[in-house]
Amino acid sequence: MKKLALHWQIVIGMVLGILFGVLMTKLNGGSQFVKDWIQPAGTIFIRLLKLIAVPLILASLIKGISDLKDISKFKRIGGRTILIYIGTTIVAIVIGLVLVNVLEPGNGITQQTIDKLTETYAGDAKIAERISEASNQKNASPLQFVVDMVPQNAIAAMSNNKLMLQVIFFSIFMGICMLLIPEKESEPLKKFFDSLNSVILKMVDVIMLGAPFAVFALLAKVVVTADDPDILLALLRYAGVVVLGLFLMIAVYMLLVAVVAKKSPLWFLKQISPAQLLAFSTSSSAATLPVTMERVEEHVGVDQEVSSFVLPVGATINMDGTSLYQAVAAVFIMQVLWPEGLTFGNQISIVLAALLASIGSAAVPGAGMVMLVIVLETVGFPADRLPIGLALIFAVDRPLDMLRTTINVTGDATVATIVAKSVGKLGKPKVKNWDDQL
Repeated sequence: MKKLALHWQIVIGMVLGILFGVLMTKLNGGSQFVKDWIQPAGTIFIRLLKLIAVPLILASLIKGISDLKDISKFKRIGGRTILIYIGTTIVAIVIGLVLVNVLEPGNGITQQTIDKLTETYAGDAKIAERISEASNQKNASPLQFVVDMVPQNAIAAMSNNKLMLQVIFFSIFMGICMLLIPEKESEPLKKFFDSLNSVILKMVDVIMLGAPFAVFALLAKVVVTADDPDILLALLRYAGVVVLGLFLMIAVYMLLVAVVAKKSPLWFLKQISPAQLLAFSTSSSAATLPVTMERVEEHVGVDQEVSSFVLPVGATINMDGTSLYQAVAAVFIMQVLWPEGLTFGNQISIVLAALLASIGSAAVPGAGMVMLVIVLETVGFPADRLPIGLALIFAVDRPLDMLRTTINVTGDATVATIVAKSVGKLGKPKVKNWDDQL
């Protein structure tokens, strides 16, 4: 009997997880049972993915750059990657602004709903934490982002997944320096990283065996910790605008895949679907990165020289889904609490602020709300209304975070494919199974 494809196994796990979560909410002690006995399986899975993220970036980037033999090739790949990422992010923000201005979801929110949301969430510790974090980022110097890219200690950077840009900087620096010394001297180090890269990719295959069970656990946990259904219904119009914008971004990506990469959009989506489903379940581009790299290289056919640079950088600075959400959420909050601030100049400021915030944001759950605070403060949103504004969208932030992370990962895979096509590095897929060497 033919084995069920991985993406279908994950889909089944997701559906069963949601149904199980709903069932547990109806039983006394069911929610606690999920937290105590089901959730740990999902947590362990995410930890395993994060465990190999830094070694994978280190090995694949150094291997990819050292394989180029010529620094000018790296410069060509790097330049195109950054330009395309900036372009797709601007498109995402503009789509969000157009939709939220045309559909005006803020006009459907009553004062009663505002009062209820304020009472429920305005004093929430997580909201206070997001505001504090955004304040720290906003008060930093204009070039602090560049300073933060350069590690003081490479080992310390590798010990913290939030310092992914520092690991990328170190890996690129080492890879380039390996090109600048005689090949005979760099060969032993290159062989080490080649071997490490192969082992890490095999670890991805083995970890993915548990993906269906992990997404079952993660989705069950999301369901049992969901917020008040009445509040979710009140925010349905706002959430619908965000979701519509995210689907339009998928359409933009598929157009690029068809026109530039000359690949079937449906085929492309099928190949990267396990990474998309994991992004949805984990809400983390960084945790999904090892799977994204494996799918793009082995199943889409992107050469490792390209994917090893484009995907780690994308997981850190390319957040199209999050940027689109920034635009919709910022204008929605202003429509409800500060309509006089909705000037053309402020909306242009939202585009620039969301673009810059997406570059400096961490690829972890909840980063989108920190970015949103920065965007709102940039346009002069009244500080005393900021907690109320975040309370307006806090109830639906988690499900929307899952969706926008899926878009972020799809964007990374799309740009990797386009860049590979443009430099002649898009070949035939070479799928490797976890038990190839058994």
